Amino acid sequence: MQGSPSTKSAVRSPVRPEAPDIHRLRLLEGFSAAVSERGYASTTIAHIVKHARVSKRTFYEHFADKEECFLALYAEATEILRKGVEHALRAPAASWQQQLEAGLDAYLSALEENPALTRACLLEIQAAGPRALELRLRGHAKFAALLREFVERTRKKHPELRPLSEAMATAVVGGIDELLLVNVEASAKSRLTELRETATELMRAVLTT
Repeated sequence: MQGSPSTKSAVRSPVRPEAPDIHRLRLLEGFSAAVSERGYASTTIAHIVKHARVSKRTFYEHFADKEECFLALYAEATEILRKGVEHALRAPAASWQQQLEAGLDAYLSALEENPALTRACLLEIQAAGPRALELRLRGHAKFAALLREFVERTRKKHPELRPLSEAMATAVVGGIDELLLVNVEASAKSRLTELRETATELMRAVLTT
């Protein structure tokens, strides 16, 4: 489930370590493309390696099976998204509202620029089994913690803002994720950045009412 270099492949993936193993990177991007086309259940290792342009032997040198490949894709992509949001939330801005909007922009823009990856992480993770769902919950918890850190830091200058409990932060993150999920399910051509206003309105309501 949150800038980064793009590729000329079908997937513009944010999964890009500083010193990448090019075959591993191709496999993660290949998985993202394959599962976006076929769905998790119907995707095979043959589909993955075809998109990745590597051999099955190379696949098994990196991953035990497609579940492990998917878990790696989700974990790395969400961590890079989280770091991007954190950077945006800490960047100087004229107001806390603008900082919040910048954080949401960083998240939504990255998802919109990577439609195959977004579909895999938002939709297909629900079909990938209990380990994937557990990983999704851990990802939500990290974003919730990031949001709470932002609010606690902001309240030092703006004590009029309401504190954000762990439960409420989790609810906000889950609500935004559900909003994105409905949008992606409804249209393959959806513009996720158009949801920023709704997400911002939700955050303001939580913090100021």
